[in-house]
Amino acid sequence: MKVFAGNSSRQLADAICSYLNVPLGKASVRRFADQEIFVEIQENVRGEDVFVVQSTSFPTNDHLMELLIMIDAFRRSSARRITAVLPYFGYARQDRRASGRTPISAKLVANLITEAGADRVLTLDLHAGQIQGFFDIPTDNLFAVPVLTRDIKEHYDLKNVMVVSPDVGGVVRARALAKRLDSQLAIVDKRRDRPGESEVMNIIGDVSGKDCLLIDDIVDSGGTLCNAAEALLANGASSVTAYITHGVLSGGAAARVTASKLRELVITDTIQPTTAIQSAHNIRVISVANLLGEAINRTNTEKSVSSLFD
Repeated sequence: MKVFAGNSSRQLADAICSYLNVPLGKASVRRFADQEIFVEIQENVRGEDVFVVQSTSFPTNDHLMELLIMIDAFRRSSARRITAVLPYFGYARQDRRASGRTPISAKLVANLITEAGADRVLTLDLHAGQIQGFFDIPTDNLFAVPVLTRDIKEHYDLKNVMVVSPDVGGVVRARALAKRLDSQLAIVDKRRDRPGESEVMNIIGDVSGKDCLLIDDIVDSGGTLCNAAEALLANGASSVTAYITHGVLSGGAAARVTASKLRELVITDTIQPTTAIQSAHNIRVISVANLLGEAINRTNTEKSVSSLFD
Protein backbone atom coordinates (compact mmCIF):
# COMPACT_ATOMS: atom_id res chain seq x y z
CA MET A 1 0.00 0.00 0.00
CA LYS A 2 1.18 3.49 -0.87
CA VAL A 3 -0.55 6.79 -0.09
CA PHE A 4 -0.04 9.91 -2.20
CA ALA A 5 -1.51 13.41 -2.02
CA GLY A 6 -2.27 16.28 -4.32
CA ASN A 7 -1.83 19.90 -3.31
CA SER A 8 -5.28 20.31 -1.75
CA SER A 9 -4.96 17.68 0.98
CA ARG A 10 -1.29 17.51 1.92
CA GLN A 11 -1.76 18.11 5.64
CA LEU A 12 -4.64 15.64 5.91
CA ALA A 13 -2.65 13.03 3.95
CA ASP A 14 0.28 13.47 6.36
CA ALA A 15 -2.05 12.79 9.29
CA ILE A 16 -3.53 9.75 7.54
CA CYS A 17 -0.05 8.36 6.90
CA SER A 18 0.84 8.96 10.55
CA TYR A 19 -2.19 6.86 11.57
CA LEU A 20 -1.25 4.12 9.09
CA ASN A 21 2.43 4.31 10.04
CA VAL A 22 3.48 4.55 6.39
CA PRO A 23 5.44 7.34 4.67
CA LEU A 24 3.64 9.71 2.32
CA GLY A 25 4.46 8.76 -1.25
CA LYS A 26 6.84 10.96 -3.21
CA ALA A 27 5.21 12.77 -6.11
CA SER A 28 5.76 16.15 -7.72
CA VAL A 29 2.64 18.09 -8.73
CA ARG A 30 3.66 21.35 -10.33
CA ARG A 31 2.68 23.78 -13.06
CA PHE A 32 4.28 25.02 -16.25
CA ALA A 33 4.42 28.75 -16.96
CA ASP A 34 1.00 28.63 -18.65
CA GLN A 35 -0.45 26.84 -15.56
CA GLU A 36 -0.66 23.39 -17.19
CA ILE A 37 -0.39 20.75 -14.49
CA PHE A 38 2.48 18.28 -14.60
CA VAL A 39 2.75 15.23 -12.35
CA GLU A 40 5.79 13.05 -11.76
CA ILE A 41 5.62 9.97 -9.51
CA GLN A 42 9.04 9.79 -7.86
CA GLU A 43 8.99 6.19 -6.65
CA ASN A 44 8.10 2.77 -7.99
CA VAL A 45 4.39 1.89 -7.78
CA ARG A 46 4.30 -1.18 -10.04
CA GLY A 47 1.90 -3.73 -8.53
CA GLU A 48 1.08 -1.48 -5.56
CA ASP A 49 -2.30 -0.68 -3.99
CA VAL A 50 -2.28 3.11 -4.45
CA PHE A 51 -4.45 5.64 -2.60
CA VAL A 52 -4.58 9.23 -3.89
CA VAL A 53 -5.84 11.73 -1.30
CA GLN A 54 -7.24 14.88 -2.90
CA SER A 55 -10.23 17.04 -2.01
CA THR A 56 -11.70 18.84 -5.01
CA SER A 57 -12.08 22.06 -3.02
CA PHE A 58 -11.21 25.65 -4.03
CA PRO A 59 -9.75 26.14 -6.58
CA THR A 60 -12.02 23.26 -7.54
CA ASN A 61 -11.10 22.86 -11.19
CA ASP A 62 -7.34 22.94 -10.52
CA HIS A 63 -7.58 20.32 -7.81
CA LEU A 64 -9.86 18.14 -9.92
CA MET A 65 -7.37 18.22 -12.80
CA GLU A 66 -4.54 17.38 -10.40
CA LEU A 67 -6.48 14.32 -9.25
CA LEU A 68 -7.26 13.15 -12.79
CA ILE A 69 -3.67 13.58 -13.97
CA MET A 70 -2.28 11.81 -10.90
CA ILE A 71 -4.64 8.87 -11.48
CA ASP A 72 -3.51 8.69 -15.11
CA ALA A 73 0.14 8.76 -14.03
CA PHE A 74 -0.40 5.84 -11.63
CA ARG A 75 -2.32 3.86 -14.23
CA ARG A 76 0.50 4.29 -16.75
CA SER A 77 3.00 3.32 -14.03
CA SER A 78 1.32 -0.10 -13.63
CA ALA A 79 -0.22 0.37 -10.18
CA ARG A 80 -2.24 -2.74 -9.28
CA ARG A 81 -5.22 -0.78 -7.95
CA ILE A 82 -5.91 2.96 -7.69
CA THR A 83 -8.32 4.35 -5.10
CA ALA A 84 -9.30 8.00 -5.36
CA VAL A 85 -9.75 9.26 -1.78
CA LEU A 86 -11.87 12.41 -1.93
CA PRO A 87 -12.44 13.72 1.60
CA TYR A 88 -14.57 16.43 -0.03
CA PHE A 89 -16.24 15.71 -3.38
CA GLY A 90 -16.68 18.98 -5.27
CA TYR A 91 -19.58 19.46 -7.71
CA ALA A 92 -21.72 17.23 -5.45
CA ARG A 93 -24.35 19.95 -5.14
CA GLN A 94 -25.04 19.65 -8.88
CA ASP A 95 -26.56 16.18 -8.54
CA ARG A 96 -29.78 16.75 -10.50
CA ARG A 97 -31.40 19.06 -13.02
CA ALA A 98 -33.10 21.66 -10.85
CA SER A 99 -34.30 23.55 -13.93
CA GLY A 100 -34.23 23.20 -17.70
CA ARG A 101 -31.02 23.23 -19.76
CA THR A 102 -28.68 22.63 -16.79
CA PRO A 103 -26.00 19.93 -16.33
CA ILE A 104 -25.66 17.15 -13.81
CA SER A 105 -22.03 17.98 -13.09
CA ALA A 106 -21.64 15.42 -10.30
CA LYS A 107 -22.20 12.65 -12.84
CA LEU A 108 -19.74 14.23 -15.26
CA VAL A 109 -17.04 14.38 -12.60
CA ALA A 110 -17.75 10.76 -11.64
CA ASN A 111 -17.26 9.77 -15.29
CA LEU A 112 -13.98 11.71 -15.49
CA ILE A 113 -12.56 10.00 -12.39
CA THR A 114 -13.57 6.58 -13.73
CA GLU A 115 -12.19 7.21 -17.22
CA ALA A 116 -8.92 8.54 -15.80
CA GLY A 117 -8.30 5.05 -14.40
CA ALA A 118 -9.52 4.93 -10.80
CA ASP A 119 -10.60 1.48 -9.62
CA ARG A 120 -12.35 2.62 -6.44
CA VAL A 121 -13.55 5.82 -4.80
CA LEU A 122 -13.49 6.58 -1.09
CA THR A 123 -15.27 9.75 0.03
CA LEU A 124 -16.90 11.32 3.07
CA ASP A 125 -20.43 12.64 3.62
CA LEU A 126 -21.58 13.04 0.03
CA HIS A 127 -24.07 15.89 -0.35
CA ALA A 128 -26.53 13.39 -1.82
CA GLY A 129 -26.23 9.64 -1.23
CA GLN A 130 -27.39 8.78 -4.75
CA ILE A 131 -24.09 10.16 -6.13
CA GLN A 132 -22.61 6.75 -5.26
CA GLY A 133 -24.69 5.43 -8.15
CA PHE A 134 -23.09 7.92 -10.55
CA PHE A 135 -19.87 5.90 -10.39
CA ASP A 136 -19.48 2.67 -12.35
CA ILE A 137 -16.75 1.55 -9.92
CA PRO A 138 -17.03 0.58 -6.21
CA THR A 139 -17.64 3.68 -4.09
CA ASP A 140 -17.51 3.90 -0.29
CA ASN A 141 -19.28 6.89 1.25
CA LEU A 142 -18.03 7.31 4.82
CA PHE A 143 -19.83 9.29 7.52
CA ALA A 144 -18.30 11.81 9.90
CA VAL A 145 -20.96 11.05 12.55
CA PRO A 146 -18.63 8.96 14.78
CA VAL A 147 -16.06 11.79 14.86
CA LEU A 148 -18.72 14.43 15.57
CA THR A 149 -20.36 12.27 18.23
CA ARG A 150 -17.08 11.83 20.09
CA ASP A 151 -16.46 15.58 20.10
CA ILE A 152 -20.00 16.39 21.26
CA LYS A 153 -19.73 13.94 24.17
CA GLU A 154 -16.49 15.65 25.24
CA HIS A 155 -17.97 19.17 25.21
CA TYR A 156 -21.68 18.89 26.12
CA ASP A 157 -24.03 17.58 28.75
CA LEU A 158 -26.05 15.17 26.61
CA LYS A 159 -29.10 15.51 28.89
CA ASN A 160 -29.63 19.07 27.62
CA VAL A 161 -28.68 18.60 23.95
CA MET A 162 -31.10 18.83 21.03
CA VAL A 163 -29.99 17.98 17.49
CA VAL A 164 -31.34 20.35 14.84
CA SER A 165 -31.52 19.87 11.08
CA PRO A 166 -31.08 23.24 9.29
CA ASP A 167 -33.55 22.13 6.60
CA VAL A 168 -35.92 19.32 5.74
CA GLY A 169 -33.37 17.72 3.38
CA GLY A 170 -30.92 17.08 6.22
CA VAL A 171 -33.34 15.27 8.54
CA VAL A 172 -31.89 11.80 7.85
CA ARG A 173 -28.39 12.98 8.76
CA ALA A 174 -29.59 14.76 11.90
CA ARG A 175 -31.70 11.78 12.97
CA ALA A 176 -28.68 9.48 12.74
CA LEU A 177 -26.73 11.73 15.10
CA ALA A 178 -29.68 12.16 17.45
CA LYS A 179 -30.00 8.38 17.70
CA ARG A 180 -26.34 8.04 18.69
CA LEU A 181 -26.70 10.78 21.31
CA ASP A 182 -30.15 9.55 22.45
CA SER A 183 -31.41 13.11 22.09
CA GLN A 184 -34.44 14.86 20.64
CA LEU A 185 -34.66 16.25 17.12
CA ALA A 186 -35.85 19.62 15.81
CA ILE A 187 -36.09 20.95 12.25
CA VAL A 188 -35.63 24.44 10.83
CA ASP A 189 -38.20 25.17 8.13
CA LYS A 190 -36.67 27.64 5.67
CA ARG A 191 -37.44 28.96 2.24
CA ARG A 192 -34.65 29.79 -0.22
CA ASP A 193 -35.61 32.53 -2.69
CA ARG A 194 -32.33 32.50 -4.62
CA PRO A 195 -28.96 30.68 -4.42
CA GLY A 196 -26.85 31.80 -1.47
CA GLU A 197 -29.77 33.36 0.39
CA SER A 198 -32.17 31.77 2.85
CA GLU A 199 -34.97 32.89 5.12
CA VAL A 200 -35.90 30.96 8.25
CA MET A 201 -39.65 30.52 8.45
CA ASN A 202 -40.34 28.31 11.47
CA ILE A 203 -38.88 25.93 14.07
CA ILE A 204 -40.44 22.48 14.27
CA GLY A 205 -39.92 21.24 17.83
CA ASP A 206 -39.55 22.77 21.30
CA VAL A 207 -36.00 24.07 21.74
CA SER A 208 -36.60 26.11 24.92
CA GLY A 209 -33.64 25.88 27.30
CA LYS A 210 -31.77 23.43 25.05
CA ASP A 211 -28.18 23.45 23.78
CA CYS A 212 -28.96 23.15 20.08
CA LEU A 213 -26.57 21.40 17.70
CA LEU A 214 -27.09 22.23 14.02
CA ILE A 215 -25.91 19.36 11.83
CA ASP A 216 -25.17 19.57 8.10
CA ASP A 217 -22.72 18.28 5.50
CA ILE A 218 -21.60 21.58 3.90
CA VAL A 219 -21.31 25.18 5.07
CA ASP A 220 -20.58 27.57 2.21
CA SER A 221 -21.81 31.15 2.64
CA GLY A 222 -22.84 30.51 6.24
CA GLY A 223 -26.12 32.40 5.78
CA THR A 224 -28.35 29.43 6.54
CA LEU A 225 -26.53 28.61 9.79
CA CYS A 226 -26.47 32.22 11.01
CA ASN A 227 -30.18 32.68 10.29
CA ALA A 228 -31.00 29.35 11.93
CA ALA A 229 -29.01 30.32 15.03
CA GLU A 230 -30.96 33.56 15.38
CA ALA A 231 -34.28 31.74 14.96
CA LEU A 232 -33.39 29.06 17.52
CA LEU A 233 -32.27 31.62 20.10
CA ALA A 234 -35.45 33.62 19.45
CA ASN A 235 -37.39 30.45 20.25
CA GLY A 236 -35.70 30.05 23.63
CA ALA A 237 -32.59 27.95 22.90
CA SER A 238 -29.79 28.31 25.47
CA SER A 239 -27.02 28.12 22.89
CA VAL A 240 -26.48 27.14 19.27
CA THR A 241 -23.46 25.28 17.93
CA ALA A 242 -23.05 24.02 14.37
CA TYR A 243 -21.29 20.75 13.51
CA ILE A 244 -20.53 20.63 9.78
CA THR A 245 -18.41 18.09 7.90
CA HIS A 246 -17.14 20.23 5.00
CA GLY A 247 -16.14 23.83 5.77
CA VAL A 248 -16.22 25.37 2.29
CA LEU A 249 -16.70 28.86 3.83
CA SER A 250 -16.23 30.84 0.62
CA GLY A 251 -15.93 34.61 0.37
CA GLY A 252 -16.66 36.39 3.64
CA ALA A 253 -18.29 33.37 5.27
CA ALA A 254 -15.71 33.12 8.07
CA ALA A 255 -16.30 36.75 9.04
CA ARG A 256 -20.07 36.19 8.88
CA VAL A 257 -19.81 33.23 11.26
CA THR A 258 -17.53 35.19 13.60
CA ALA A 259 -20.08 38.02 13.81
CA SER A 260 -23.04 35.65 14.24
CA LYS A 261 -24.79 34.37 17.35
CA LEU A 262 -23.31 30.90 16.91
CA ARG A 263 -21.52 29.77 20.03
CA GLU A 264 -19.18 27.75 17.84
CA LEU A 265 -18.84 26.29 14.36
CA VAL A 266 -17.07 22.94 14.36
CA ILE A 267 -15.82 21.68 11.00
CA THR A 268 -13.55 18.84 9.93
CA ASP A 269 -10.29 19.03 7.98
CA THR A 270 -11.68 17.48 4.77
CA ILE A 271 -10.95 20.92 3.32
CA GLN A 272 -7.71 22.55 4.41
CA PRO A 273 -8.70 25.54 6.58
CA THR A 274 -7.74 29.01 5.37
CA THR A 275 -6.00 31.66 7.47
CA ALA A 276 -9.36 33.38 8.05
CA ILE A 277 -10.82 30.16 9.43
CA GLN A 278 -7.83 29.46 11.64
CA SER A 279 -7.94 32.96 13.13
CA ALA A 280 -11.72 32.97 13.80
CA HIS A 281 -12.41 32.75 17.54
CA ASN A 282 -15.57 30.63 17.20
CA ILE A 283 -14.52 28.21 14.43
CA ARG A 284 -12.85 24.97 15.50
CA VAL A 285 -11.41 22.24 13.27
CA ILE A 286 -11.42 18.55 14.19
CA SER A 287 -9.68 15.84 12.19
CA VAL A 288 -11.10 12.91 10.24
CA ALA A 289 -7.62 11.53 9.49
CA ASN A 290 -8.03 8.46 11.71
CA LEU A 291 -11.42 7.65 10.19
CA LEU A 292 -10.06 7.90 6.64
CA GLY A 293 -6.91 6.07 7.63
CA GLU A 294 -8.86 3.14 9.07
CA ALA A 295 -11.05 3.00 5.95
CA ILE A 296 -7.95 2.96 3.75
CA ASN A 297 -6.42 0.19 5.87
CA ARG A 298 -9.59 -1.91 5.63
CA THR A 299 -9.80 -1.38 1.88
CA ASN A 300 -6.20 -2.51 1.50
CA THR A 301 -6.73 -5.62 3.63
CA GLU A 302 -10.12 -6.41 2.04
CA LYS A 303 -12.04 -5.95 5.29
CA SER A 304 -15.47 -4.41 5.81
CA VAL A 305 -15.62 -0.62 5.70
CA SER A 306 -19.33 -0.34 6.54
CA SER A 307 -18.74 -2.02 9.91
CA LEU A 308 -16.98 1.20 10.99
CA PHE A 309 -20.43 2.71 11.51
CA ASP A 310 -22.28 -0.19 13.13
